[in-house]
Amino acid sequence: MQITESISTTRAVVRAVREQGKRIGFVPTMGALHVGHMSLVEAAKAACDFVVVSIFVNPTQFGPAEDLANYPRPFEHDCALCKEQGADLIFTPTPERMYGDKEPVTWVTVDQLTDYLCGASRPGHFRGVTTICTKLFNIVQPDIAFFGQKDAQQVLVIQRMVTDLNMPLTIQICPTVRESDGLAVSSRNKYLDSVQREQATCLYRALQSCQTLIKQGSCEAQTLVAAMKNVLNEAQHDGVDYVSISDVQTLEPLVRIQGKALVALAVCFGSARLIDNILIDVDES
Repeated sequence: MQITESISTTRAVVRAVREQGKRIGFVPTMGALHVGHMSLVEAAKAACDFVVVSIFVNPTQFGPAEDLANYPRPFEHDCALCKEQGADLIFTPTPERMYGDKEPVTWVTVDQLTDYLCGASRPGHFRGVTTICTKLFNIVQPDIAFFGQKDAQQVLVIQRMVTDLNMPLTIQICPTVRESDGLAVSSRNKYLDSVQREQATCLYRALQSCQTLIKQGSCEAQTLVAAMKNVLNEAQHDGVDYVSISDVQTLEPLVRIQGKALVALAVCFGSARLIDNILIDVDES
C-alpha cells in the first residue's frame, strides 16, 4: 500500500494504473476510520482493480462553532485498517496543498438540494463538501466513488453535481453499517460517553417506529414525524435538529408518503451531532 501527500505524485500513480487498463475505485474520507468506511473499501475492491482512499479533514465543510480542531485524527490506525482491507493507495494531503495559503475564492455549489435537512442547519457545509469532492475527483479521476447511505443528503448532492457537471465517474451507494443495537457507525460516536452512547440508540428506534406505522397503513408525514419525536424525547439528548420525511429526489418535505421517501433525523448528544436515515417505499410495505 502506498501513501502519498502531494497532488502531483498521486496523479502520477493513478495515471500509471490507468495506463495498465485498471479500473480505479475511490473512497473519500475524513479519517477516524471504522467498519463503515471499511465496507466501502470492500465494495471498491470487489468492483475495481485499484482502490484509493483519501484521508483529509476538510476545513471548508466545518462551521465556525463546529468540531474541526477536535475532530479525531488517528492516522496510523487508519492506515493499518486500510492496509488490512486491501486498499492500494492512501492520499493524505494537507489543507495547504488542497486550498493554497489564501482563502478560497472558487467554489462548487449545488442549489435547492442543500436547502433542507443538514443544509438548513449547517450553512456552507455542502459548499465545502462539493468543492472538496470536485477537487478529489479531479486528482484521483476514479471510475467509481463509494459513499455510505448514512450520509443520504450528501450522496444525493454529489450525485447531482456529478451529473450536472458531466463528470466521468459513477457514484455507488453502500448500505449503512450499524452496531448490534442499531446505532449507525460514525466517527462522531467516539465523542459519546457511555450514557450518551446508550441514549443514542433512540435514533434508530425512532426510524423503526416510523417504519412500523407505515406498515400499519399510516402515511401522513405529520403523524409519523410526531411519533418519531416522541421516541426521541424518551431519551436524554441535547436537542433535535430535525426529523423529516422528504422526497427522495428533491428532499422537499412531504405531506403524505406515496411511493418512496427518505426518513431522516439529526440529534445532538453533547458535542456529537448524529444523523441517520432509512429509505421507505410504501408500495413495498
